[in-house]
Amino acid sequence: MNYESEFEQAVAAVKAQGRYRVFANLERISGQFPLARDHDRGGREVVVWCSNDYLGMGQNAVVRDAMCDAVQSMGAGAGGTRNISGTTFLHNALEASLAKLHNKEAALLFTSGYVSNAAGISTLAQLLPDCVIFSDELNHASMIDGVRRSGAAKRIFRHNDVAHLEELLAAEPKERAKLIVFESVYSMDGDVAPISEICDLADRYNAMTYLDEVHAVGLYGDTGGGISEREGLAHRLTCIEGTLAKAFGLMGGYIAASEAACDAMRCNAPGFIFTTSLPPAILNGALTSVKYVREHNELRQKHQERAARLKSMIAAAHLPLMPSQTHIVPVLVGDPVHAKALTDYLMDARGIYVQPINYPTVPRGTERLRLTPSPLHTDAMMEDLVAALCDAWRELELPLAA
Repeated sequence: MNYESEFEQAVAAVKAQGRYRVFANLERISGQFPLARDHDRGGREVVVWCSNDYLGMGQNAVVRDAMCDAVQSMGAGAGGTRNISGTTFLHNALEASLAKLHNKEAALLFTSGYVSNAAGISTLAQLLPDCVIFSDELNHASMIDGVRRSGAAKRIFRHNDVAHLEELLAAEPKERAKLIVFESVYSMDGDVAPISEICDLADRYNAMTYLDEVHAVGLYGDTGGGISEREGLAHRLTCIEGTLAKAFGLMGGYIAASEAACDAMRCNAPGFIFTTSLPPAILNGALTSVKYVREHNELRQKHQERAARLKSMIAAAHLPLMPSQTHIVPVLVGDPVHAKALTDYLMDARGIYVQPINYPTVPRGTERLRLTPSPLHTDAMMEDLVAALCDAWRELELPLAA
């Protein structure tokens, strides 16, 4: 077998479909979010419109200072896994802070949100005898990975369809272990799960609930506990999963749940046990960021205002804005080649960075631009973006909305 040829053919197939991914070669500018330098274009400054650093906390001075302090006092690395020399007082303090954020007994840190989902879901299901998992069809790849790794029986329910979920739950014996896994904010469409109705079904059919809040934590609720806090439902959820990599601007994932559930995962999850733990700089930065975001509700208010304003401007320009209940601003393109051409135009001609969103992240035919306004995007930046989008649509002769 010619191994290299197989790899080349796999890449050629992606290129032929127009969905080959080219990464922007950026340098974030300390303290100047959403600006960055584009190293493929002579270091020119560009405005970033697709970052998951939703509040710009990755560039906040208090977070940067906390990270520098941790490196100076504790060094660069963690020194080992959590089990072997890699647990510090910062790990314990951050877990306590995250448990408090979600009003849970405990929390458990992982190295990323992907790992917390893949390890958390699989471990929980493996610990429950004869467990069956009920998973929303639009769940994130990390959740799908966790379901697959668990080896448990699975039932896929139509997106946000509580009637279909109930039909599937009712078909199982009441005494059988059940785990419902779903997201609060679905990050590509910006819609929100019917959390209360799903909790009602969980109560009725004796099921556990596992809610992924990664695109909502820090952004919703009076203290940033997510959609579950905003709707007063955190106490009804068995497990809440979140990330430090979006609203808090760093990296890492976690699960907040009961003391027993977190301890069971700590003792059994390979994705927790067998990896080097997060380093001091990340931990101290995250501790500082979580505290800051909890105490500054004006960030959430400004974030929502910016998102609403951008949606209004895009709609007024008759660009094909997709429905969204949240801070996610998706603009439909419907073709991977056009999506790439649009983003190339924005970067080359206007200094605006947006990454095209193609299959398999979204279904074929729904390729889009996914815009993520932050409290730090100005009116002038928004006006320039919308003008550039209109020019790009005309340049490529793409259809406008009715």
